[in-house]
Amino acid sequence: MSKIATDPDPRTALATLAAARGDSLAALSAMLGRNAAYLQQYVRRGSPRILGERDRRLLSEYLGVSEATLGAPTGRAAGFRIRKLDIAASAGPGALVDGEIVLGTDTLDPGLARKLGLTDGQAAIIRVRGSSMEPGLFDGDHIVVDTADRTPRAKGGLYVIRIDDAVMVKRVALVRGALVATSDNPDAAAVPDGAIAVIGRVVWQMREPR
Repeated sequence: MSKIATDPDPRTALATLAAARGDSLAALSAMLGRNAAYLQQYVRRGSPRILGERDRRLLSEYLGVSEATLGAPTGRAAGFRIRKLDIAASAGPGALVDGEIVLGTDTLDPGLARKLGLTDGQAAIIRVRGSSMEPGLFDGDHIVVDTADRTPRAKGGLYVIRIDDAVMVKRVALVRGALVATSDNPDAAAVPDGAIAVIGRVVWQMREPR
């Protein structure tokens, strides 16, 4: 292991780590969903020149080493950290909030975070509850919310909002100077009356395959 800690070559580090665990490069390639020769070509031929962010993250987690060991750029965060909040954004009639308690953090791919325009401290992951936003959002889905974007436009979009003490996810649009919230499911109950406070815009959806 001392060789891995000091060897600046991520290819050598990967090959040594795999051998120490008794894992073939072909098996690790399969774990990444790649063809069997993917990591062998990376180690022996330098193709690809660097591992992709997703592949590097999965390998570092499996092998129990830092991403820097596998070639992550120095001085760059291995992932975009995002808060997980202890609230459920109801897709039904509304969920009472017991307090926006931070459960911890999760990691989002930095490239995805840049694509979504997220910045540190201005995004959160929350869980959807209810069926009123089906088929787009299902009960139990987790969504990424950009809390810096609190200004719905005329064309509308998905937002997490608060009406009185209830937090919910709805389609919100600016209609004749006023915010209007609607559900996507035509069979859903009416959105409660009350002033709409926008918490943030839904920018990404995280769910297990159905």
